[in-house]
Amino acid sequence: MTKTILSLFLILPSIVISQQLTTENILFDGNNREYIIYVPQTYSPSNLTPLLFAFHGGSGFANDFMNYEADFRSISDTAGFILVYPQALEDPNDGNSTNWLHKEPTNHKDIFFIEALIDAISSTYNIDLDRVYACGYSLGGMFSYELACQLNNKIAAIASVAGAAFYGAFANCDITHPTAVLSINGTADGIHPYNDQNGWYFSVAAIDSFWSYSNNTDVTPIITQLPDLNTTDGSTVERYSWQNGDGCVSVEELKIINGGHDWPSPLISWGNQDINANVELWNFLSKFDMTGLIGCNSTNQIDFDIVNSKSLIRIVDLLGRQSKVVKKQPLFYIYDDGTVEKKTFFE
Repeated sequence: MTKTILSLFLILPSIVISQQLTTENILFDGNNREYIIYVPQTYSPSNLTPLLFAFHGGSGFANDFMNYEADFRSISDTAGFILVYPQALEDPNDGNSTNWLHKEPTNHKDIFFIEALIDAISSTYNIDLDRVYACGYSLGGMFSYELACQLNNKIAAIASVAGAAFYGAFANCDITHPTAVLSINGTADGIHPYNDQNGWYFSVAAIDSFWSYSNNTDVTPIITQLPDLNTTDGSTVERYSWQNGDGCVSVEELKIINGGHDWPSPLISWGNQDINANVELWNFLSKFDMTGLIGCNSTNQIDFDIVNSKSLIRIVDLLGRQSKVVKKQPLFYIYDDGTVEKKTFFE
């Protein structure tokens, strides 16, 4: 009996220690960079573990973002992913506000910091490098789009809340795999206008179109009205889902009708309270890896289409010229039943 009790006391501390929230530092590009990392109690070095980055907004701080808006820790405990809140550096060209995208002139580029951080964390923990995700609020959401474009070889899927995209933001995209994207935006957002008329940002519709086009999804989204759970918050939610993309990926938008520049949550006393952004983000992101939807059996093979549904007449490019299969270029497949399908092959 004594031995049994002693064994329990020896085991319990290791369980408690395995669940930890710490602030870490990494020296990168001459700066001592800080990040908060949360390792769930369920973590085991013998199991591959997903990794989620959560980026605070402009002028924000990682600790405040975790505590007051994007607290994924309870979800991490049940879903078993490692959670990281990096801290942005002060921007000397913007009043020393803490920003992910520093104003010109600058040679600061946090894309490389996140790349180094992925490498550093994966050297300590058994990270599933096919399941590294990014999400963020406001400027953090904008930065998530940048990561999806410029660090696509390391980021499986992203989500942006109240984020935007500067004109030209997608010019440097190097998309190497099907990349699922979720956006949550309010139609009454006064910081990042839903339909910007000032020439700064792409409209939300343009952002949706870019990612649906890049992933070769259906052209027309499925639109679903979500329940108005809180009738006093002044807003409602519609879900737009562009499905059947390469690798079975989808592109989604949660459109907050009359919503502002907020992180939707019933746990927060302002903004939309019909959805919980934390839950929505993880439920969406966790379905995908670097190949697309986890468990997807669709390989986009031409032979599969011919045998199972219809006969292919010809393949043409954007200019209508007959073409062979070319990687990373949109092509149009014309079938004998009069249908046309747009496809892009990544591998």
